[in-house]
Amino acid sequence: MTDQGETRWLDEGQQRSWRALLLGHALLLGRLDDDLRRAHDISLTEYEILVRLSEREDHAMRMAHLADALAHSRSRVTHTIDRMEKAGYVARRASPDDGRGVVAALTPQGMELLEQAAHVHVRGVRDNLVDLVSDEDFAAVGRVFNTVSDHLVGSHPAMEFRRQR
Repeated sequence: MTDQGETRWLDEGQQRSWRALLLGHALLLGRLDDDLRRAHDISLTEYEILVRLSEREDHAMRMAHLADALAHSRSRVTHTIDRMEKAGYVARRASPDDGRGVVAALTPQGMELLEQAAHVHVRGVRDNLVDLVSDEDFAAVGRVFNTVSDHLVGSHPAMEFRRQR
């Protein structure tokens, strides 16, 4: 960690870009969440859980891996899965691998909801991001955040523990 004397402050352009990123990100996620809540009474986080489960061959995923994939705390994912299970969108069961872990599995009702909600979500992503910028700019955003993600995942303290094992 650097002391205050060594801080490399952002210049005006960097500060403008940083603030635009923060505001745009917050507004975009808020809009996508509002669209899903109005149309299907689910949050953006619940939608993302449905997506992640649907992408698995068996439509199921260990809760811990789901939390990691979403970059959410395990307790937050547990609370969200609680709500989704009560609504009939997912079911929990013991892990078939070792019986100790818990797996969240997509139900047929959850898959049906995902198929309907996907149209709302993709339209929102297109209308509020993808179709507003050039293909080159959108690809640049992807490259930037892949680099950020790789850096942050690689330097996360939990990853150090996994590397030592």
